[in-house]
Amino acid sequence: MYARIIGTGRYLPEKVVTNADLEQLVDTSDAWIRDRTGIRERRVVAEGQTTGDLAEQAARIALEDAGVKPSEIDLLIVGTTTPDLVFPSTACLIQQRLGLGECGAFDVNAACSGFIYALSIATQFIEAGTVKRVLVIGAETLTRMLDWSDRSTCVLFGDGAGAAVLQADSEPGVLSTHIHANGAHADLLSVEVGVSRGFLAEPRGGLAVKMKGNEVFKVAVNTLGRIVDETLAFNNMEKHDLDWLIPHQANLRIIKATARKLDMSMDRVVVTVDKHGNTSAASVPMALDVAVRSGRIQRGDHMLLEAFGGGFTWGAALIRY
Repeated sequence: MYARIIGTGRYLPEKVVTNADLEQLVDTSDAWIRDRTGIRERRVVAEGQTTGDLAEQAARIALEDAGVKPSEIDLLIVGTTTPDLVFPSTACLIQQRLGLGECGAFDVNAACSGFIYALSIATQFIEAGTVKRVLVIGAETLTRMLDWSDRSTCVLFGDGAGAAVLQADSEPGVLSTHIHANGAHADLLSVEVGVSRGFLAEPRGGLAVKMKGNEVFKVAVNTLGRIVDETLAFNNMEKHDLDWLIPHQANLRIIKATARKLDMSMDRVVVTVDKHGNTSAASVPMALDVAVRSGRIQRGDHMLLEAFGGGFTWGAALIRY
């Protein structure tokens, strides 16, 4: 039994924040941001809009695309680092709003690798024969955790949600998934407050993304290169057997480095980072949805999904669409 993607969806907030807008907030420039990251604009949630709101809309679109009723979903997994509440989980809240019934529902926190982690878990459930259909979502409202006076981070992140419906099938779909983590690098990318550690006596309780950008870049490029090799070797494939690369949309320079590793032309790489910045767990499923709906990806194509995020966590999925 295999897991196959049968539907995708994405949803972005309406508010657009351009690089020119950020020039009014911090000492930066449109040219600097585009040169270092490839980002031109990002989306920001409205007042009162939550991760669950974005996730719900992306899920509804994915369910419609798959032709699956909410009552036919056997499991819901949400990858997010920005849940609506401490508890219940965002997955439980979405389950009720979508009318999924009493299926299992839980969140996965693996930062930017959240969707890959959730996809891996969903695949194991389907291959074990435990469930037939799984709704997997990656959703974030990272702008709620930004220090808008910190030019090293506020230019990078945005909000959004992406979703996919997986279904049991006798034909290969998800060929393999690979997930890893290394907590030794925790200090390079983190939010250094929390429930059990407590919050700080400063605005918003110290809830702000902190990143050592140069160090993160170096580790990310090296690590993604290794996960590419691991995934291809596991499937006895050569890099030229791949049709598409769907990477985490964090930084165009990292994306190009991974493409070079695969000896892949950039016209075979799905790039959306220019339109919405780094949306963490939402970036891979949103990029997947863009590629599918544009008609670029066809049934039978082999695509490599990969992501790298705080933790550090990283992962990849090789999929025959």
